[in-house]
Amino acid sequence: MPRVEPVLERALRRTPLLHLDVAHRGRTRRLGLKLEERGPTGSVKDRSAVGLLRALHDERPFIPGTVVVESTSGNLGLALARLLPSIECVFLAVVDLKTPHATRRELTDRGARVIVVDEPDGQGGYLLSRLRRVGELCAQNPGYRWPNQYENWASPDIHRRTTGPEITEQTGPDLGAVYVPVSTGGTLAGVSAHLREHRPDVAAVAVDVRGSLAVAGSAGRRLIPGIGSSRPSAFLQWPHSYDRAVHVDDIEAIAVCRILAEDVGVVLGGSSGCAVRALLTDLENDRTYGRLPVCLAADGGRKYRDTLYSDDWATEQGIVGEITAAVNQLRSEGLFFDRKHQEH
Repeated sequence: MPRVEPVLERALRRTPLLHLDVAHRGRTRRLGLKLEERGPTGSVKDRSAVGLLRALHDERPFIPGTVVVESTSGNLGLALARLLPSIECVFLAVVDLKTPHATRRELTDRGARVIVVDEPDGQGGYLLSRLRRVGELCAQNPGYRWPNQYENWASPDIHRRTTGPEITEQTGPDLGAVYVPVSTGGTLAGVSAHLREHRPDVAAVAVDVRGSLAVAGSAGRRLIPGIGSSRPSAFLQWPHSYDRAVHVDDIEAIAVCRILAEDVGVVLGGSSGCAVRALLTDLENDRTYGRLPVCLAADGGRKYRDTLYSDDWATEQGIVGEITAAVNQLRSEGLFFDRKHQEH
């Protein structure tokens, strides 16, 4: 069996920071996008997977044939599906109907066994149903290993040690705030912990979607995978876990994604669009923190071309008119992105 630690160490990759200018309501500001799509499987969950697997291996070393089971909306699953075969382990991914078909196909192509949960959890999503299925599988198969991305502090720790330091190194003293989409809350908790220790002058902003319970809020319809949750984040229950939270309308976030793609050719995932929309809300309210704001773009939009970027999908969801209206409204407010700067 390959040595686990070298495999995991090689899986970590530094990602670039892209600077854009954004014009909105008569003002122009520069913003940074931390492009986690440049990771090995295209999302910030590449980092989480390394931290979680390292912790499992330290607790009890993997042996060939070990089955790892995890609930995932997609991105962590893709990262685990890449890593586990390289250490001769098997991955069982518990996903749901909101997981894009492109993601499910890629999981299968990478050798993962995929179980699709189709029972809503009554809280606007499928998370609780997925977790119930994971619990059943582990009870039936005592040898299965569960990373538990929702409560395992190895996830925030890897972001404290990698994601946070990269952002502060790439921005230097200009950094004013970091906007982080929240699902499990592990990324935000880790980035915030780094900022608290090394840059307490920088604001850590939690970005959630309306209809989510991840950061307060109330349960309701959620359209965007990879952000929001059917229960509060276990990592964000303590004072100073973050400075403030912004809840974003998912229709407006999709509109922002489409405008970004049209203006500068940057195709982001929906949670990244939420982060940018949260920043625009703060700019509208003159909450600018005085320096460079950075949005953590958790993944790219390639696997969402048939959903968030598709009018056919929007028509099926009954929201195509809402998206068109949101795009037109933002354009009427002067929203425009311009790419004049180099990546760092």
